[in-house]
Amino acid sequence: MAKKLKEYYDLEYIENLSDKIQQVYPEFNRDLFIELVSKDIDKLEFGQRQLLIAESLKEVLDLDYPQSIEIFTKILGPELPSNIGMFTEGYWLWPIGKFVEMYGLNDFTVSMNFIKELTKRHTGEFAIRPFVKEYPEETIAILTQWSEDPNQNVRRLSSEAMRIRLPWAKKLYTALEYFPEYRKILENLKDDPDKSVQKSVANNLNDLYREEKEKFNEIIEDWSQEPSKECAWIIKHGSRTKRKEENRKD
Repeated sequence: MAKKLKEYYDLEYIENLSDKIQQVYPEFNRDLFIELVSKDIDKLEFGQRQLLIAESLKEVLDLDYPQSIEIFTKILGPELPSNIGMFTEGYWLWPIGKFVEMYGLNDFTVSMNFIKELTKRHTGEFAIRPFVKEYPEETIAILTQWSEDPNQNVRRLSSEAMRIRLPWAKKLYTALEYFPEYRKILENLKDDPDKSVQKSVANNLNDLYREEKEKFNEIIEDWSQEPSKECAWIIKHGSRTKRKEENRKD
């Protein structure tokens, strides 16, 4: 029987994460970290486990935020060669992203640099959401740069970070509040050859349709003029909710 997602974050996971940290930071109190996490983790659901691990890391490291990020950077490991493995191989980094989400807002540059590296191994789509909300102009400017990055996972994040209805996250309306800038990011990605980027852009369009149909139609009408095969796929997949609504009317 397949393990539930939450079950990957168990005592064995905590021990392995402790070993990784201790290898680059010998002062890390491995025993205390395991004690703090293991006594309650089996009782908790997925999100609560992420929270507990991040809070326990903060307590045990007892360092300022940039110093903690320096340690986490050293344990990231090699970049994924593609988007495959983002969750199956990079799952162990999820609590590290939660750490950034919880404690990183006051260190914008440090956090942005780390999130870019994180998403090459796992995903930064949850860690970056508070920054999109708190520092929209600064974050969107970086995301616009990332939309033209050579790394496909960084490009994917530039799109995924702006989604209005990202699963497992609170709704975020920055895309509507900064629509021209948001549209520019999507424009940079509409012909992207990477399928994970295409899916993210399509999901953005589908979210947009559910919130602002006029803005959705504005983009679709423009992109439908002699689209590339990549863009045509994005339009079709991004219009799925619209098709369902139209089919129900019929």
